[in-house]
Amino acid sequence: MLDLDAKRDVVAPKDAATLVLVRAAKEGGGIEVFCVERNKQSRFMGGAIVFPGGKLDGSDVLAEWTPLTTPPRLPEGRHGASTPFTASDAHFRSLAIAAARETLEEAAILHVAGEAVSQDDLFDLRKRLETTPEALRAFLSTRRLRLDLAALHPFARWITPEAESRRFDARFFVAIAPEGQRGAHDERETMSSFWATPAEIMRRFDAGEVQLMPPTHRTIAVLGDCGSTADVLALAASSCLDPICPRLVKHAEQAGETLALTLPGDPEHDVRDARIAGPSRYVLRGERWLAEGPPR
Repeated sequence: MLDLDAKRDVVAPKDAATLVLVRAAKEGGGIEVFCVERNKQSRFMGGAIVFPGGKLDGSDVLAEWTPLTTPPRLPEGRHGASTPFTASDAHFRSLAIAAARETLEEAAILHVAGEAVSQDDLFDLRKRLETTPEALRAFLSTRRLRLDLAALHPFARWITPEAESRRFDARFFVAIAPEGQRGAHDERETMSSFWATPAEIMRRFDAGEVQLMPPTHRTIAVLGDCGSTADVLALAASSCLDPICPRLVKHAEQAGETLALTLPGDPEHDVRDARIAGPSRYVLRGERWLAEGPPR
């Protein structure tokens, strides 16, 4: 599922974006999170449960998007309405566009400013996107809608370990799912999808029913403390957005030696200060990475 080799030449990561969709749980209070299962044939994290997302596309940076989007919610807390965009601001807007586009492609969910769009509209639009890359911009223009980038809240930044052959610099956004949009996988890149509470997803992982990679596992773990969608947005507002790049190390213990991916704040990571709550490393147990503390 991961292709880790500490001796390989380091590959530069490609820009990517991920959208964590949440909604109020239908029963018992709390929240639910939307997840998709990656195609088992995928070279990167095949079969894993993830959030919708993917790499930045050349079309995401086109100037044609400017009148078709609301100003994004920038990491510094600015909204871009009263001051001109810098080059980095424009790049961040492109990343938010990528997150929204990938979520439409993989989950048939789209945040728009203006009149509501139906789930059937989004299924039809997703189908057209397979052959017509500009279909989303045409849809927004024809309907006089804008992509609501302000609905996407910056949440975290994960960079694939240097030991991995395929690397991504992924900005994680979180958003409340639009009313009436239930979402569905695309049956190409993603083979199943579901809404579930963080506690239920963790239960399935602990039981070996699903596979979670460290960024997904840690995101779901921190969302588990949120009792409402408002709590999720408050958590996003206070989250550290500095890069989290796990470092591959050997993990020795009495039963033998295995591998671990250490996070910032771990004694064997170059960054001394933690950037996300929870255990400081993921230890390889069989074929799963389990959150643990460093050996004593």
